[in-house]
Amino acid sequence: MSLEPLSQKDIEDRLRELPGWSLSEGHDRISRRYHLASHFAATAMVVHVAQVQEELGHHSDLTLGYNTIALSVNTHAVGGALTERDFQLAHRIEEIAPGHGAG
Repeated sequence: MSLEPLSQKDIEDRLRELPGWSLSEGHDRISRRYHLASHFAATAMVVHVAQVQEELGHHSDLTLGYNTIALSVNTHAVGGALTERDFQLAHRIEEIAPGHGAG
């Protein structure tokens, strides 16, 4: 997987495939917040996200609230720019979210 920074157009195109995800004000991160039924459900999803991140070798900033999870992703290895790896992680998280009842 390439670690080349994506162009603004590539970022916008990839974001269209990820409803609920948004580009930060500084255009250097993508982020999403999920709402879950309970603190236990949110915690279970955090553990599952951590497992996916370990598999990919790519990690987000992850915040657990009472019944929410907030994620923010960029690639530190290229100076904090957005790369294909960030979008791959976001897609994988989107795949597991419904199984946790996340919305």
